[in-house]
Amino acid sequence: MKPAAETLQDHPADRAEATRQRILDVALGLFRTMGYQKTAVADIARELGMSPANVYRFFASKSAINEAIAAQMLQSLSESAWEIARGPGRPPERMAELLRFLHRREVEMFFHEKRLHDMVTAAIGEHWGVVQRFVRVIVDSIRHVLMDGMASGDFARLDPERTALTIKHAMLPWNHPHHVAECFAHGETPEELRAAHEDMIAFVLRALRPDPIA
Repeated sequence: MKPAAETLQDHPADRAEATRQRILDVALGLFRTMGYQKTAVADIARELGMSPANVYRFFASKSAINEAIAAQMLQSLSESAWEIARGPGRPPERMAELLRFLHRREVEMFFHEKRLHDMVTAAIGEHWGVVQRFVRVIVDSIRHVLMDGMASGDFARLDPERTALTIKHAMLPWNHPHHVAECFAHGETPEELRAAHEDMIAFVLRALRPDPIA
């Protein structure tokens, strides 16, 4: 029988996972304050009070740390997207809120966590597999709302997969870090971008309406 004082983190695997998570937490903090490009593995190790070699026992490179952080962040966004997709409200309302959520999160990160935005931008270039899995979740959540709308009669009966992909592509200028950064770099304001996004949401919802009975 195990001693009462023994905890889960007494096991080597749990201690290793706890250390791994500490590295990610500290790295994320440094990425936020110093920026992704300026943070080195040596900085992360120093903050943790360990050697860089010890950090490399858990992650092969700074890029691998970035990949793990991006995966955690995108997992959180995926859960929020599904919460909206499966939430209350009629399908058109859920579709609009899901599309607004994705754009709002991107803009908030650009303005309030610019260094973290840079990290996500780097992840898109370096770890397409992680991003691709997130994109698949977004397409699936859109498809879920579409199928609900088709069943309720709010949406026309279309191919759910192709339509979800079309909506994803239509919303790309408002959700992709590069596109959003370019808009702001050329002088577009958040309000202007949001207004254009609302116009596109209205366009998408009109396109999804059932054909009127002849």
